[in-house]
Amino acid sequence: MAHAAVSTPGDRKNRNKAGRGRKKNIFEAYLSKEDVSAGLKRGELIQGPLRINPKKYHEAFIPSPDGARDIFIDGVVARNRALNGDIVVVKLLPKEQWKVIKPDGNDKETEATHESEVPEEQLRTCLPRATVRGDADSPDVIIEAQFDDNEAENGQENLPNMLAEDIKKLSVEANEKVKDAESGGMQGAKPEDLPKVNDPRLLPDRLLQRTAKVVYILERKHSRAVTGFIKLLADKNSELFKKCAMFSPVDHRVPRAYVSLADCPPDFMTRPEDYSNTLFICRIVDWKEDSNFAIGQMTKSLGQAGEIEPETEGILTEYGVDFSDFPQEVLACLPQRLPWVIPPEELANRRDLRKECIFTIDPSTAKDLDDALSCKQLADGNFEVGVHIADVSYFVLEDTALDKLASERATSVYLVQKVIPMLPKLLCEELCSLNPLRDRLTFSVLWKLTPEGKILDEWFGRTIICSCVKLSYDHAQSMIECPEKVLSPEELPPISPQHTTEEIHWAVLNLHRIAKQLRKQRFIDGALRLDQLKLSFTLDKESGMPQGCYVYQYRDSNKLVEEFMLLANMAVAHQIYRSFPAQALLRRHPPPQTKMLNDLMEFCDQMGLGIDFSSAGALHKSLNETFGADKYSEARKAVLTNMFSRPMQMALYFCTGVLKDETLFHHYALNVPLYTHFTSPIRRYPDIIVHRLLSASLGSGRPVRLRKEAIQEQADHCNDRKMASKRVQELSADLFFSVFVRECGPLESEAMVMGVLNEAFDVLVLRFGVQKRIYCNALPLVGFHFQKVGKKPELTLVWEEETPKQEAAHQVITLFTLVDVVLKADNAPLKYSAVLKRPGPESE
Repeated sequence: MAHAAVSTPGDRKNRNKAGRGRKKNIFEAYLSKEDVSAGLKRGELIQGPLRINPKKYHEAFIPSPDGARDIFIDGVVARNRALNGDIVVVKLLPKEQWKVIKPDGNDKETEATHESEVPEEQLRTCLPRATVRGDADSPDVIIEAQFDDNEAENGQENLPNMLAEDIKKLSVEANEKVKDAESGGMQGAKPEDLPKVNDPRLLPDRLLQRTAKVVYILERKHSRAVTGFIKLLADKNSELFKKCAMFSPVDHRVPRAYVSLADCPPDFMTRPEDYSNTLFICRIVDWKEDSNFAIGQMTKSLGQAGEIEPETEGILTEYGVDFSDFPQEVLACLPQRLPWVIPPEELANRRDLRKECIFTIDPSTAKDLDDALSCKQLADGNFEVGVHIADVSYFVLEDTALDKLASERATSVYLVQKVIPMLPKLLCEELCSLNPLRDRLTFSVLWKLTPEGKILDEWFGRTIICSCVKLSYDHAQSMIECPEKVLSPEELPPISPQHTTEEIHWAVLNLHRIAKQLRKQRFIDGALRLDQLKLSFTLDKESGMPQGCYVYQYRDSNKLVEEFMLLANMAVAHQIYRSFPAQALLRRHPPPQTKMLNDLMEFCDQMGLGIDFSSAGALHKSLNETFGADKYSEARKAVLTNMFSRPMQMALYFCTGVLKDETLFHHYALNVPLYTHFTSPIRRYPDIIVHRLLSASLGSGRPVRLRKEAIQEQADHCNDRKMASKRVQELSADLFFSVFVRECGPLESEAMVMGVLNEAFDVLVLRFGVQKRIYCNALPLVGFHFQKVGKKPELTLVWEEETPKQEAAHQVITLFTLVDVVLKADNAPLKYSAVLKRPGPESE
């Protein structure tokens, strides 16, 4: 569409008032690049990613470089037109303007709601790789979680963070002294407890939070694209009314914007009510120093708010996901002569494993099969185990149009109902996918292992395989659970005539036994895993609407695949770092944030929970030994797992030549010195770079030409796109769950309390793994009372009588309390609430 230029009232006022001086600016002008560079070098300025609180958009934060309490940026003016996720440069305000923190409490406003959409943020949550890959025989499409090696290595990223803005940092200190922003209530902190001074300069730094203002935007990470609604301007008599409409973003952290009426639907002026529920996409193109409102450019009408496809397109656009068709110059890089066959010279250059018993284990609906496994017993009682990964770098050659686009996309994005692929379908689902009974090019790691999983020998190389069967996780699980029962050919997908069901059965069982040993040893060696509840959906085949929703079960068959993928990734990390110490692309996981970890340690201490935070392994051990064996022990574990995830930082790709200190290469959750991603090149670009490095290290590929700075630049981009895709996956699940509640609700479930405030409490809804906040003032209560019992926060709810003869019911709410809730759709699109059910007689 043709876009009309918009001039704001400020522009015209300034022109009209030329003789009387300019209109006063609302925002400060940005510093020059030179001043910023000098200020950063001198330590007078600080840079970091901006987080804006989604609940209270006037609050923003950047991480403190020393890992202490975040730096607070108070108000839209101090934020100076920066958007969420931007890398900003800030200047600290004078000490008299720093924020005073209650000396004996955790002020709710001193930390942002940690939400995982920010590129450098410590993402705490992620979704299963979920894809919709329909099957003609099945009435419905089951969306099944597929193994993602990030889940094991990040230790904390396994939670579908439903409606993330409802989830707040748990109150981790004296809750009665918390200022609960939603209720505005303050209890417990008596005036005499507080310092008698109002001047922050007279207080010790531990009672202060530094405040700052944005003086420069170093990098505009936010896409500047946003979904929202259009409205007529309020002042019908203004000159602007005839030229502009007001665009109101759904995300309140983005400013409202003037948009040209010429870009709005033709009948919008006369029938604005027809568009009250229509979602549009707008790009923020400018934001002048003298205006509260940005200038936007309307780019598209999406459709009705609350419907799956318009909302999905809005999510993808906001997070900069390229979902366009692959252009012709990219498709021209693919083999043009089909069906494609492996050239004879390629056969000569590779180790031929086509006669080996090699198979894939994936969700039943998977189409992009990256990895295959093999296991055969040797005469000496040891095993030869192989991990065979699709050789994507054979097809994606450096510096081609295909390579360039793959590097820009950096990752496939898995929505609930579909995949936005990194590579064209011909590669994803055909030539690179390790489909059964098809010769495929692979990169293999072969080990000689003892039955206990000790590595005796290791080999890397380019290979050719022919998978003998495509197993699902269910097939492999059946073999593990019934080791004596060999499945009949009718119970399995088609098998290569060269191999028997018994051969496959024993290979799976032997892999499972070795995997158990590897896993046991990993945790003895100090690894951490924080398993959180994650959602899967059943979709109606015709309408695509969610029909069912369940918590995905992570079983031994998933663990089997995970162990060997981790082993391969670690082996390749050592190989490429040995060969290219300045150019290896690895993956590091920094230790938890100090400030948040200290808060959590204090909280656990107050709650009487004996948790050892000294290392990743100690934390894992504590988590798995604290909960008893009753049927709610898993729920208590899920609540604590969620808490422990919060201080965790995000694992990051990096180039070894750029990071001088080798101790920083360490992977906290896996507790290993070197780690990388090698096993998913169909859906992750870093794995393609790693394949090229591995190939060069073996002398079978082109030498590595990329400079370390270029590899680091690509690593940074992959980190950004990975975090954006994770956030998109979360929002896709949010969307489907909200639609599920609307279409299939109200939904009843048990829930467990995971945080108590003075006028509200947070619960984990056990049936669905979602988290919601319940406000006391929304319940039919006679009253409620907050107190500390010892150091534990406790809310007592007094329910109204349902009948005249009935006495008021008292219900005590504290950490780990079990309650019954009902999830109900609200009037607004995609919003739902958790309503607490009145307790039965036995819980009073």
